[in-house]
Amino acid sequence: MAEKNQFQIIFMPSGKRGHFDPGTTILQASRSLGVDLDSVCGGRAICGRCQIQPTEGEFAKHGITSSFSNLNRLTESEIKYSKRKGLEASRRLGCQTIISGDVVIDIPEESQLHQQVVRKEFEASSVTINPLSKLHLIDLSQSSFDSNDQLQQLINEKLRDDWGIEISQILPKYFDHKLFSEADNGTIAVREKNTVVDIWPGLVEKIYGVSIDIGSTTLAVNLSDLQTGEVMASEGSMNPQIRFGEDLMSRVSYCMLNPGSEEKLTKTVRESIKELITKACKKVQIDPNHILEATVVGNPVMHHLFLGFDPVPLGVAPFKLKTSDSVTESSKDLALGINDNASVYVLPCLAGHVGADAAAVILTEKPYQQDAYSLIVDVGTNAEIIVGNKDKVLAASSPTGPAFEGAQINSGQRAAPGAIERVRIDPETLVGKIKVIGSDLWSDDPDFDEDTKNIGVTGICGSGIIEAIAEMFLTGIISSEGLIQEQKERSTDVIFKDGRTFSYLLFDGKQKIIITQNDIRAIQLAKAALYAGAKLLMDKIGISAVDKIRFAGAFGSHIDVKYAMVLGLIPNCKISEVTSAGNAASTGARIALLDSESRQEIETAVKQIEKIETATEPLFQDYFVKAMSIPHESDDFSELKKIFKFPEKNNVEIRSKRKRRRT
Repeated sequence: MAEKNQFQIIFMPSGKRGHFDPGTTILQASRSLGVDLDSVCGGRAICGRCQIQPTEGEFAKHGITSSFSNLNRLTESEIKYSKRKGLEASRRLGCQTIISGDVVIDIPEESQLHQQVVRKEFEASSVTINPLSKLHLIDLSQSSFDSNDQLQQLINEKLRDDWGIEISQILPKYFDHKLFSEADNGTIAVREKNTVVDIWPGLVEKIYGVSIDIGSTTLAVNLSDLQTGEVMASEGSMNPQIRFGEDLMSRVSYCMLNPGSEEKLTKTVRESIKELITKACKKVQIDPNHILEATVVGNPVMHHLFLGFDPVPLGVAPFKLKTSDSVTESSKDLALGINDNASVYVLPCLAGHVGADAAAVILTEKPYQQDAYSLIVDVGTNAEIIVGNKDKVLAASSPTGPAFEGAQINSGQRAAPGAIERVRIDPETLVGKIKVIGSDLWSDDPDFDEDTKNIGVTGICGSGIIEAIAEMFLTGIISSEGLIQEQKERSTDVIFKDGRTFSYLLFDGKQKIIITQNDIRAIQLAKAALYAGAKLLMDKIGISAVDKIRFAGAFGSHIDVKYAMVLGLIPNCKISEVTSAGNAASTGARIALLDSESRQEIETAVKQIEKIETATEPLFQDYFVKAMSIPHESDDFSELKKIFKFPEKNNVEIRSKRKRRRT
């Protein structure tokens, strides 16, 4: 509760907030809230590590108006630092910035002590190399030309005579014939055997393409050699649109409340993609002008915002897409910092909540070519679910919410160094042990404290909360209904009364990591939505079980599938047939980049896939309620019981159910 004359500060992208007295510096507020803001010099404006970016505007979701006038003016120390090392006009030093009103503060990635781990590394996959653009060398040694028109005519003749290619157009470009006057040959890039994309004097041996995966949380770019398929460099970052809303619907709501603001979100994401491409090119010393192709995937909201479409219709029924077809744009119109004549291909969407990223996953996994029934899930704020085989494929989206990404969880955070990602609980003492990102040691190892002293234990990420709750169920700490049980028969300090419910102390360190009853309920809601969606699609096809389950996406790559099944995130299946597909959306984008024929393949497949809208299905709610139990109220989990011994339902749980039935 805010005291009189206190002001609210909200930090992005973490979303952490608090109320502080006038005169508080941003650095002080960040430390009070545990916000990840770096500082080496102790707030003396020397190191410049605490750079922040104040944001101005209406933030209806948070109920505040953020204004630059609610901060002090640039201090003398900041002016001196700027002269010495440079400080961008939009930035301030957190140690010098003092509040006098409500503010929203962005923490740039480079100012974060524990920078985001963007787990979108390229996953190897067999890809046919058949790009749209190819290089052709022509001999200029015996030719003469005195104008650009003559040079273009020569290009047409040489391509026809030397390569058998009839050119229909030469894309707009400044042709300076003088550059070629002393060259013995020229290298021409031709797209689809009929369009000249670019021409360079001399021999150019390589051209490149970029595949772009726009997630609601992260962005990923893979730079590939179009002739060999080799991934030359990969770059990733947080999606800067997070400042407008952590989840998709928050961003749609922002656009609803601020008409025309989609242009701001579009510009923001395009600029970040351009920065990632520039970084990738610098890493391997590649001229961005040699990037001639790009492919893009993303969920429907990200798809629309990248293309500059209004996303608001996706926020209200019937969730109508601007277009579900593939889209091809010129890079010049998108300002991505690559060759102006580069072609940018955006994969097709399936439905209002099943986007181009799901299409890319389908292209990677190809369920439409297989005999076995597959369940493919991409776990995110909205989980994409695909079920089927060569006879029939169904797709749907289910609203899992941001719980698996750390939001709505008491000690939750995204995957970063210091985040708990593995959990085991002793069945006798009920004491937990943990592993964190950045260390290979369990917390009961005598060297754990030393090994983690630079990263600490900062919170718990999605894979960690899944294991924690699954272990709590297996050890009897929680009932199958998800209720934390009072342990009268076992003496323990790790379970304690917390208001009207109980909580569980997972880790007792400098920062206590506590699992609350609300945390468990948030995870139950998320996992029930995913399970209910999968169950609905299986029933629509007419099967009671699937032959294999594939977890797509960066998050799915780090889930222990056994614990995902204990939780009831996915239905019963042989554990050996539950595997990770890696970042299948990025892989699909790369397939579409390198193999031009795959584009027609996925466009045809998407039209044959039946889309199910879970929100309008009467059975979905019934499936959802039953899936709230851990692992499920009634479904078979025989494969799982071959690995784990499930706790017997205790009297407390049985009495609780009977009491509810009477009411």
